[in-house]
Amino acid sequence: MSESANAVDPRNAAMIESVLIASPVAQALGIRLDALGAERVEMLLPFSMKNITVGDIVHAGVIATLIDVAGAAAAFSKVDLDVVKTGATGSLSIQYLAPARAASLRAVAEVIRRGKRQVATEVSVYAEGDAEAVLVAKALMSTALI
Repeated sequence: MSESANAVDPRNAAMIESVLIASPVAQALGIRLDALGAERVEMLLPFSMKNITVGDIVHAGVIATLIDVAGAAAAFSKVDLDVVKTGATGSLSIQYLAPARAASLRAVAEVIRRGKRQVATEVSVYAEGDAEAVLVAKALMSTALI
């Protein structure tokens, strides 16, 4: 794929930064945008003891929020902002596959189907540490375009 085909319109990038990354919940958790392409986004959530539940395990709700923000960002990476003004999560189905123990998380969100009013996204969340990254959650999400 050419670099220009993967480029994100600067207006879309600015909207993702100002609405999703700068949102109070993303800021409170520490979610950061790491890579932004058309139809694909990577986000990082640095490990914090504020985001744990039992022992050193990252809370499932924190992982769900990371998934939601990453999926929405991927959905908005290629919308026509003259037509679409906002969006909302339509559905979110998550399979938790392994505990995220004392690890920073990377969410990789990819659009799998784009319609006029709905975008389906697949999101994988990896726990990153000294060893190989571990897949801790896999999700399917739909975003309604309003």
